[in-house]
This record gives sequence, C-alpha cells and structure tokens, in this order.
Amino acid sequence: MFQIKAVTAAEIPVIQELVEQIWRPTYQTILDQEQIEYMIELMYSTATLTKQFAQGQHFLLLYDDVSPIGYASYASTDTAGIYKLHKIYVHGNYQGKGVGKLFINAVIDAVKALNGEILELDVNRYNKARFFYEKQGFTIYKEKDTDIGNGYFMNDYEMRKVL
Repeated sequence: MFQIKAVTAAEIPVIQELVEQIWRPTYQTILDQEQIEYMIELMYSTATLTKQFAQGQHFLLLYDDVSPIGYASYASTDTAGIYKLHKIYVHGNYQGKGVGKLFINAVIDAVKALNGEILELDVNRYNKARFFYEKQGFTIYKEKDTDIGNGYFMNDYEMRKVL
C-alpha cells in the first residue's frame, strides 16, 4: 500500500538517505563522480534542505507501507499560477510500475489545490525520465544551461504541463 505524506524539515535525514539510494544511481551514467559529489553537497546538504523548507518548498515522501521509496518537492514561482517541481525521484525497484505516475499526480493535485495552472520542471537532457514526463503530458518549453559553480553546468530541458 503506497502512502504519500507531506513532511517537515524533521525528515531531512530520510530525504538524504533516499538521495543515496535514488539520486546518486540516477546520475552515475550521466555525470562524472566529482560532479555528483559536488551537486549532492550543493542541493542536499542539511543547510540547503533546511533553507528550501524555510523558503516555502513543499516536500512529500512516498512510502511503500512503512519504507520510504521516493521524495518530491515543489513551490510557487514568481509568476502567478506557475509552480515548479524541484524534485521527484522514485526508487529504481518501483519504476515502470505506475508508482511514479501516482506520485506525480499527487503533486499535480496539490498544485491544483493551490490554484496552480502550470507545473514546470527541469530534467537533464540525458535523463530517461524525460520520456516519463512526456507520457504524463509535459512538453519541452526550452533548453537551458545553468552554471552551478565549480565549472559545472546543469544541461536541462525545462518542461511544462498545463493543469
């Protein structure tokens, strides 16, 4: 039985554990090890996650019974009606089984409840998740290269879905 729970900063250690189980394996064939380490520290340190909670990002954890198997976060943008899906990851053992669809639909429902009209996300141009997002109705809005420091760039597609 799958459950999705809104969580607080108290669950940062659970998110960080899932980063090791999900995020790292997702990018090991796309990015070199040094960039992976840099990005994990940049995006998933306790200080960074605490700041994201404080700035109004909503975090969700996905459970299979009592075991956490995924995480997501989303927030409003500076444009009324547009929300950004900052993170959504599901453990590899559950991919391709409808669990990701369940999870992203929960985010969409939450955004709609906040009067969101568009949900946008960034996906690495080489991440196969792009095809999952397309199946969920997202389309490529634009390409972007974001300088994240230390000589690294995130080479992404920005995708959007009208809700």
